[in-house]
Amino acid sequence: MAGAVDLAAVKARSEAAARAAEAPPPGPGEFIVAITEANFQAEVLDRSFQLPVIMGVTSARAPGADTLMADLETIAVESAGAFLLAEVDADANVRIAQALQLRAIPSVFAVISGQLVPGFEGVPPVEQIREFVAAVLQAAQQAGMQVPEGDAPAAEAGEEAPEAPEDPRFDAAEAALADGDYALASERFQAILDAEPGNAVAALALRQVGLLSRVEGTDPELAARAASAPDDVEAQLAAADIEFLNDNVEPALRRLLDVLVRVTASEKDDVRTRLLDYFDLLGPDDPRVDPARREMARALF
Repeated sequence: MAGAVDLAAVKARSEAAARAAEAPPPGPGEFIVAITEANFQAEVLDRSFQLPVIMGVTSARAPGADTLMADLETIAVESAGAFLLAEVDADANVRIAQALQLRAIPSVFAVISGQLVPGFEGVPPVEQIREFVAAVLQAAQQAGMQVPEGDAPAAEAGEEAPEAPEDPRFDAAEAALADGDYALASERFQAILDAEPGNAVAALALRQVGLLSRVEGTDPELAARAASAPDDVEAQLAAADIEFLNDNVEPALRRLLDVLVRVTASEKDDVRTRLLDYFDLLGPDDPRVDPARREMARALF
C-alpha cells in the first residue's frame, strides 16, 4: 500500500489537497460519515489529504455487511480520529459502486492523499480488520501524514513500532526475482499478501514484478501497433508498459489517460487498473501522480 504525503508538500499542486487544507478537520466524535455522490469528493477524496479514509461499501442485500460495518465503526470510535470511516450504500449510490468496479459486496478500500487502494472483500474476523486498519495508519504515518498518537488500534499509547526483523519469505521472493523467474517471484509475494493483506512492501513488489513480467512477455509487434491503432486497448497497454519501464513516465500516463476517454465502459477497468499500478509504483509524492489521478477521476466519474 502506498503511503500518503504531507499536506504542505502537495498543496500547491493538488486541487484536492488545497480544498482539504481550507476545510476544517472532522470535529470531535465525527469519525463516521455516510457517503453519497454529492459528498464523495469532499468527504472521501478531499478529506483523505487530512487523514486516512477507510471506505466500506455495503448493501442491505449483502450477508454480513451489517456485521462488517459494526466492527469498523467500533474500531473507528476506539481510534478517536485516527481515520475517517466512510460508509457507502451501493444500492443508493450506483454510480459510485460502478466506478469502483466492485467484485463483491461488502468491500473495503483505503484512501490516502486521494489514492484509492483496494483493501478486502467479505467479512473477515475482527482481528484481521484491525490488522488492516493498523496497516493503513502505519502507511499514512510513514509517509508523513499526521495521525493522532496512541490512536492506532494495534499499538499502546506512546509505544514505538519495533524494527521489522529479516523475513525469509521476502528473501525467497527476491531470490526468484533476481533469477528472472517472475512467475515464482509473483507467487511468493502473493503468498505474503494472502497471509497479510495489509503488507505494503509485498503489494508494491508484486506490482513491480507484474510490470517486468508483462514487458518481457509482450510481443514487440503488439506494442508497435499502438501508433496506428489508438483505440486498441491491448496495444496501448503494452506500449505504455514499455514506456513506463524505460522511465518515459509522462508518455505512458498520457497514453493511458487519452485511451480512457475513448474506450467503452467495459474496457475502462483494464486501463484504470493499469494506471493505479503506475500510481503505486511512482508513489504519491511523485508530482506526476496527482494531476494524472485527477484526470483519471474525471474520466471515470
